[in-house]
Amino acid sequence: MRIERFNVLGVALHAMNLPIATEAVLEALREKRKGYVCVTGVHGVSEAQKDPEFRAVLNAAFLNTTDGMPLVWLGRRECGPWVDRVYGPDLMLEVFRATQSTTYRHFFYGGAPGVAEELKARLEAQFPGVTICGTFCPPFRPLNADEGADLQRAVRDARPDIIWVGLSTPKQERFMAEYLPKLDTTLLFGVGAAFDFHAGRVSQAPRWMQRSGLEWFYRLCSEPRRLGPRYLLNNPLFVWRILGQLLGWRKYPLEGGPTP
Repeated sequence: MRIERFNVLGVALHAMNLPIATEAVLEALREKRKGYVCVTGVHGVSEAQKDPEFRAVLNAAFLNTTDGMPLVWLGRRECGPWVDRVYGPDLMLEVFRATQSTTYRHFFYGGAPGVAEELKARLEAQFPGVTICGTFCPPFRPLNADEGADLQRAVRDARPDIIWVGLSTPKQERFMAEYLPKLDTTLLFGVGAAFDFHAGRVSQAPRWMQRSGLEWFYRLCSEPRRLGPRYLLNNPLFVWRILGQLLGWRKYPLEGGPTP
């Protein structure tokens, strides 16, 4: 399946919606085609502006989904009205639903201590018959050589088809790009806060706020100290940069992947 891409400040986003993303995932699983999936919003695009290596990681993704409504609106402008939000927590549930009655195996990497086990119990109850074959809780830093070897052994023993990565951007994307060739699996998904949402640790914004582009405000009110610098700086800068791209004031060439 070939999915059109569009350029947002030098980051290649895939023009898609949830059914298209799910079918692309199932096709990759059937063909055992290795890759990683980034769910990218304004924060990820903004981080890529100051870090060319991170931008290349995003552009090399098997799927780089439209996780934020501003990216959806830009995708609709470039590609058509069928482009919709492919939100990490929603994609996670949809893939679990699609693999519930199959032999595909899931593995959780990330989250605070205990979160992955809570998530495992909740999703096994929500999707009876699904196979969650292991969890791994990493330290809040890059893995050292011994820890990396432990992870490789755990994955080799568990034999997952999908590894769900619950860190944060840009940590999870860097991890996936580094460890995809080292791990005996097909797909890695970086879904960030989905671990905390689906484990019941953190509340999600109401659906109307998600659809109207106001989820950032809900999360800012919930965690102002942690998220204040991200949203209050990145969001205005993103708007200014997008205006520059749309009006032709500045060009943002793509690097790390084919030109859409």
